[in-house]
Amino acid sequence: MTFSIVGRCEKTGQLGIAISSSSIAVGARCPWLRAGVGAVATQNVTLPALGPQILDLLADGQLAPAEALKRALDANEWSEFRQVTVIDAQGRTAFFSGKEALGTYHAVAGNQCVAAGNMLSGKHVIEAMPAAFASATGQLADRLLAAMRAAMAAGGEAGPVHSAALKIVSDLSWPLVDLRVDWADDDPIGKLADLWSAYEPQMNDYVTRALNPTAAPSYGVPGDE
Repeated sequence: MTFSIVGRCEKTGQLGIAISSSSIAVGARCPWLRAGVGAVATQNVTLPALGPQILDLLADGQLAPAEALKRALDANEWSEFRQVTVIDAQGRTAFFSGKEALGTYHAVAGNQCVAAGNMLSGKHVIEAMPAAFASATGQLADRLLAAMRAAMAAGGEAGPVHSAALKIVSDLSWPLVDLRVDWADDDPIGKLADLWSAYEPQMNDYVTRALNPTAAPSYGVPGDE
């Protein structure tokens, strides 16, 4: 019911996740990120707790993603129902797909990224994603969305996709990007890309507003002068 990609930008160190699902509000349960630490996508009969647990294990820098992932899975029940991908701040990756994952499932690691999915139209859907991420240009968000479009072009899920999310962290303690389409009858990934297109020109201005309100530009809304 879900496919996703976690990735890192080698130039900026940003970490990000793009994800979609046939279920409602995938962005509320599945993407977990922490600046300077890593990114985790938890999917397929999701246990959201795995995200914070893996990030906690990565935070002290002593564990590689594969070991952090294993410890978190071992500490929780029903691991064979989970599908999890991990990338750390160094770009190291790990993934797990339990034997009870739904339908056709697959995961592939690429350079500075991992893609995974379940209830797929075919394994080739996931195999298309790292290559699209690697060849795309622009910001990390653009590259993650390019991978999602490549997955859809390759056949996507076995059923309709209804929700999508894009989340990115940089060197701030809060997300640089946190965009969601919680439900759409048609093309939530396209709607998510439209949100990014609208948000991207203003993104750095919101950072300026947070760090130095006196330097923040005005957008002409009530109370914004």
